[in-house]
Amino acid sequence: MYPKLFTFRTPSFLHGILPDQITLYSYGLMIAIGIMVSYWFVNRRTKKFGISKDQLSTMFIWSIFAGFVGGKLFYFFEDFSKYLADPSLFLDITGGGFVFYGSVLFVIPVIIFWLKKKGIPIRPFLDIVAFVGPIIQAFGRVGCFLAGCCHGKACSNFLGVTFTHPDSLANPKNVPLYPTQLFDIGINVVILLALFWFEKRQKFSGQIMLLYLMMYAVGRSINELYRGDEERGFVLGGMLSHSQFIAICIFAVCTIVWFRWRKLPEESI
Repeated sequence: MYPKLFTFRTPSFLHGILPDQITLYSYGLMIAIGIMVSYWFVNRRTKKFGISKDQLSTMFIWSIFAGFVGGKLFYFFEDFSKYLADPSLFLDITGGGFVFYGSVLFVIPVIIFWLKKKGIPIRPFLDIVAFVGPIIQAFGRVGCFLAGCCHGKACSNFLGVTFTHPDSLANPKNVPLYPTQLFDIGINVVILLALFWFEKRQKFSGQIMLLYLMMYAVGRSINELYRGDEERGFVLGGMLSHSQFIAICIFAVCTIVWFRWRKLPEESI
């Protein structure tokens, strides 16, 4: 597809500060768009909490940083022996990839810590943040599709998509593959629509966040069956991918929290 959208030369007065050439990558652009759309959505929904734009921007900055660190760490863990053999690879933080679940598991605690520090009701706010997940993930998977990463196995039916660009991360190239990136976009769109529908029917605060995590865990586990990027790692003798294992754990924890939260008194806003 189009992993690199365009490259332009840096103005001469910026030489020495910035690289001589700057490349706009499709994945980074899609993530940036997803973050901006998410910020707009959360800003509209959180006015009732009395949160200023500056405060919300601070929360987003910390969340982006946490997501980057978590996504990178989990990516390193997928093939940790490779990085132990060559520790210099740890310094290449802009290369390689990210693990979405790593970002989620780092971002949510950071948001909860920020909410506690500001004295903001946690569960009602998390219900709003729940919509951010499928928004950013859907845009991010568009970037994955353009870059060729997170691709599927070889496909012999009409669903197959062939990646031919020499810079594409798909492996193998020039072979029809299951478009698992598009499958994931569909999963997140369905989840987003389900959250909007369920919003007026929820029974307790925090239920929407739990519903999002549980629905994505199921969708992601199914989509993993068609993934073909073997480097993402497996556990239990290859029975489960790392993401499937994490998804099962998240689903189990959310089930326990579901029964606990539904018995708690509502948090006032």
